[in-house]
Amino acid sequence: MYKIDVPIDYKESAAIERRRQQEEERKARIFNARVRQIGVDEEVLSQQIRDKKQMQDAEKRRQQAFDAEAVRNDKIAQLMDRRLEEDKRRMNFALNEFRLQHQTAECRREFDLYDPQALKKDQPARVSDDGSKYGPSCAQMFMGEDLNGELRRKQQIEQLRHWTEQQARERKQSEENQRLADKLYELKMIEMDQRAVELGKAEEECRKAINKATKNYNDALLREQLLKKENERRREEEDKRAELSNNIYGDFLTENPLVAVSAFGGHRVVPDRWKGMTPEQVADIKRLQELQILEAKRRRDEERRTQEEEDRQRLNQSKVATLMERDVERKRKEMMKMLADENLKLAREQRSMQQYLNKDLYTNEPTAEFFKQFNTSTR
Repeated sequence: MYKIDVPIDYKESAAIERRRQQEEERKARIFNARVRQIGVDEEVLSQQIRDKKQMQDAEKRRQQAFDAEAVRNDKIAQLMDRRLEEDKRRMNFALNEFRLQHQTAECRREFDLYDPQALKKDQPARVSDDGSKYGPSCAQMFMGEDLNGELRRKQQIEQLRHWTEQQARERKQSEENQRLADKLYELKMIEMDQRAVELGKAEEECRKAINKATKNYNDALLREQLLKKENERRREEEDKRAELSNNIYGDFLTENPLVAVSAFGGHRVVPDRWKGMTPEQVADIKRLQELQILEAKRRRDEERRTQEEEDRQRLNQSKVATLMERDVERKRKEMMKMLADENLKLAREQRSMQQYLNKDLYTNEPTAEFFKQFNTSTR
């Protein structure tokens, strides 16, 4: 047989590819435990994705705004740093200019000690009587000779006088300032004392007025309370006297038999108007009391006999219950023993069955290839 090129049926190929794609999608749905068990709401998930994307975009814009603000702050900080450096440089330049112009070595107080031109500037120590200077070969000053002693003493005396006058002026000015301060302090203290006295007087007058008004108010309240208590006491005494008189002279205590006569007949009395009793009524009461005593004694004897009978029955029931409990306990022990024997028998059977399964029946253990043949198709 010769091989012939069979024309391709594109519709059938497309249908086969479509069924294959549907089978793959069905696999994805069925083999996904989450989709198979609880299902997926695609619209809600899509909305959640859109919300999350919006939140991410908002967070990104927020972060970009923060970054822009940070960049702007960095630029401002750099400008301020450059401005500070420029100010510092100008200040140092001005300071150096001031030192060069106004703080030269010649302006120092001890410059004469290390002046390199000191010998050139030095003048001869001694001058002749006619005002001419001695030559370099002449003796200028001898050992122990003080050529400037007189001038130095004059300068010291003048300086001491100047210091003394300055100290006197300063002391006088200080005394004057102290006197003026003391005077101002005294005036201030006098003013404060006067103000304190005036405030004290005003406060004392105000306190007196308040105390007086309070005292008058309290006195008025006290008089009113005393009058009220006196009226109440008098009214209570009058009420008590009236009540006492009514009780003493009333028909109840006097035992007036006329007020106790009932409107239903002379043989009946009104109980709330007369507390007395006739001899027949007293005898009836005593007879009823004796009957009540006998009845109570009979009831106590009956209760005692009933209690003894209940105690005897309770004792018999407890004995019967004890016997029943012993019987139940004996049966339970026998049952537990039987159950233990049955469990031992079942354990031996199960052990032998397990040995049979492990050694004789299940000799061919499944491999990984056996489990791979499952869940390969949705049909």
